[in-house]
Amino acid sequence: MSQPPRRPRTLHDARTEAEAAFKQTTTKVPELPEKKPALPGVRELVSLQIDQDVLEHFQEGGPGWQDRINAALRKAAGM
Repeated sequence: MSQPPRRPRTLHDARTEAEAAFKQTTTKVPELPEKKPALPGVRELVSLQIDQDVLEHFQEGGPGWQDRINAALRKAAGM
């Protein structure tokens, strides 16, 4: 004798709900990496695009123009 046809699984059957609950409780939430504190005096090489007239303003003072830009950025950042 043939077996009666199986009832198709629906999205809301008990097994599907149990699997979803298990997955939700066992899935680890990715942790954000710790933000490293900035070390004083350590600089990082970056590429920065600024207007030509702004660059000329800082370069007019001669050598040390990058330090002057850094100081102006620190002041603008409230540091």
